[in-house]
Amino acid sequence: MSVTCELCFHRCALAEGQTGACWARANRGGQIVPLNYGRLTALALDPMEKKPLRRFHPGSLVLSAGSFGCNLRCPFCQNVQIAGAGAECLARQVSPAELVEQALALRNRGNVGLAYTYNEPLVGYEFVRDCAALAHEAGLVNVLVTNGTITPQPWQALLPLIDGANIDLKGFTAEWYRRLGGDLEVVKHSIALAAGRCHLEVTTLIVPGENDSEGELEALARWLASVDPQIPLHITRFFPRHRMAHLSPTPVETVYRLVEAARQHLRYVYPGNC
Repeated sequence: MSVTCELCFHRCALAEGQTGACWARANRGGQIVPLNYGRLTALALDPMEKKPLRRFHPGSLVLSAGSFGCNLRCPFCQNVQIAGAGAECLARQVSPAELVEQALALRNRGNVGLAYTYNEPLVGYEFVRDCAALAHEAGLVNVLVTNGTITPQPWQALLPLIDGANIDLKGFTAEWYRRLGGDLEVVKHSIALAAGRCHLEVTTLIVPGENDSEGELEALARWLASVDPQIPLHITRFFPRHRMAHLSPTPVETVYRLVEAARQHLRYVYPGNC
């Protein structure tokens, strides 16, 4: 029996045994099953600023967990080994209770909670939800680093469990998002829904010759300001990766030029990786 996964904008119609576009969700016995539930490929105690979150618990650390899978196809992906991997990838099984226990054990080192990151965490929605609920019960905060391509109903259900989020806004044209396998309007809607529901920051990676015009960045900043001019925006450098390994890194001067353009509309704009 075919079943449609309603978690993201792809709405994959999956036959029995078939896996979705994210490599992480499949039809098993007529049910959508997260293949990556509790399967961690990365676990590290990171500075909060690395997420990046500059105005949320500054100076603290957060236990950051990643799994596998992603529902976009960014040609510049920095974590393609896990984001572009499926159930065959090397991972260790960790339950939500065990992950929360590890986070609590690191409090004496400055840890304030859990971050769901590295791959696209929301393709493992159920694990994020279950961990986040237990983390709140334990007095920990939850941080989410996401591409924002989730559909509204599960997003709104999850937001009460999320304390801080950084959403990638990878550009501001429908054409660029189509090349990434995404949908700009879906991401904009996710940002609008999250604003005021949790601490929110946004990141835009600048790829030379693709999304680096002042006009596009200023349109992005103007729209973000219409949601809330207090939302921090991180403008970060591209470095050659994956299918864009032949390009040069984003010039530092380009980042600073775009930062100044964005500051015409937003209060908090930060250059990244400079």
